[in-house]
Amino acid sequence: MKQKIKKTTKKDKRSKTSTKSPMVVIHKNLAELDRKFLVHPLTHPKDLDKHPPKIIVSAKGVMMKDIEGREIIDGFAGLWCMAVGHNHPKIIEAVNKQMKKLSYFTSFHGASSPPSIELAAKLASMFNPSYNLTRTWFTCGGSETNETNLKIARLYWQLQGKTEKYKIISRRFSYHGMGLATTAATGIFPFHWNIEPLPSGFIQVAAPYCYQCEFDKSYPGCDFECITDFEQTIENEGADTIAAFIAEPIIGSGGVIPPPQEYFPRIRAICDKNNILLILDEVITGFGRTGRMFAHEHWTGIRPDMLSLAKGISSGHIPLGASVMSEKIYDTIRELQDERLPIMHGFTYMNHPVACAAGLANIKIIEEEGLVKKAEENGNYLLNGLNTLRKYDSVGDVRGMGMLAAIELVADKQKRTPILPENSAPECLVEECWKRGLYIRSSTMETVCIAPALIMDKKMIDRIIDILDEAIPAMEKNLLNK
Repeated sequence: MKQKIKKTTKKDKRSKTSTKSPMVVIHKNLAELDRKFLVHPLTHPKDLDKHPPKIIVSAKGVMMKDIEGREIIDGFAGLWCMAVGHNHPKIIEAVNKQMKKLSYFTSFHGASSPPSIELAAKLASMFNPSYNLTRTWFTCGGSETNETNLKIARLYWQLQGKTEKYKIISRRFSYHGMGLATTAATGIFPFHWNIEPLPSGFIQVAAPYCYQCEFDKSYPGCDFECITDFEQTIENEGADTIAAFIAEPIIGSGGVIPPPQEYFPRIRAICDKNNILLILDEVITGFGRTGRMFAHEHWTGIRPDMLSLAKGISSGHIPLGASVMSEKIYDTIRELQDERLPIMHGFTYMNHPVACAAGLANIKIIEEEGLVKKAEENGNYLLNGLNTLRKYDSVGDVRGMGMLAAIELVADKQKRTPILPENSAPECLVEECWKRGLYIRSSTMETVCIAPALIMDKKMIDRIIDILDEAIPAMEKNLLNK
């Protein structure tokens, strides 16, 4: 009997060790390895001393699982990008099939592959035919795409002998990427700190940020001072020095700021009048995110000269972006570029066959499953739910379009002042949501951003609202002693 008891005790000890301790050790080891070796973008190194790294081990649809086995709602589609959700089997199948045929070959010097050709043709068919957006080269993401379009804008004018026409105008609160040129175009100024001087020739103008209007005006009786600022800047700089105006149809990382309906048609007219190219940065807003396949479709006739796409083009399964230009721009380069000199631009993984296969499969899913219409309908449902949170003192504004939304947090609703210290409220709210099983993102502009996959249903949206309904008072208690 004693021997049996002794054996059982040993077995129990072994069982406890095998089912619990190894996992605890694995979790601890991975967290330590993360802190020791991995660099996280947009993360202060000391943040990992306060909070352990968020290690995600698996995901499906709109749900993720972390290393501790917690189920977490992905309320931000990864990073605005998982349009069809995580690990979609049709994209995985397309990638696997292409990997077995051709995993990579350069597209330099006139080479290509079937998926890149087919995806370029598919994109051309998706735009308004009158815009003649027919020429595409594929990148690894949004920063590369915007870098490409900014360079092409300068090349376009210089080939015509207009060497002084090189300046790029963008807007305050805009985000266009992490390269030096795209950072210079970005109007969120903390991105500029400690790396200046940035490349010259980049100018920011006012954004149509109606909730925090820098002119202290109220829409619609504001006379569009933000547009006047754009016009005045063109006059001051000289239209003959400006190559392009780059803008997100809806400002994303700067706080999800949709413009008034009249804004972009007037911007397009000003660009036409002054012979300035219009680059629309749809890295975040493309592929159904706003309830249209592309956000510029919300306005009639704004006709981009170039289009920047990424994120939703492959739903994040494979890094992919797309730089789209009009036939007019391509023909100008074709005819005026010295025939002894190729277009001196390109990246190793441009027009990648596997990435393009993922893009083709992704677009097919969006179209066949009606996800653009679903984003419009469920986006309205999401905004209605978020608007119920205005009952809290700290919720100053709720805004968005489709499955792209934000809550701006304030200390005083009348004065619209931020909770101090700056950015503490969004970061605190994000952590409170994470504790409750929801991932969303803070913005530098005192907002939290919500951008779920387009496949998310109303039941899961209700769960997001419920978690925010718990997390906001917890944040207020922490920061405002309420």
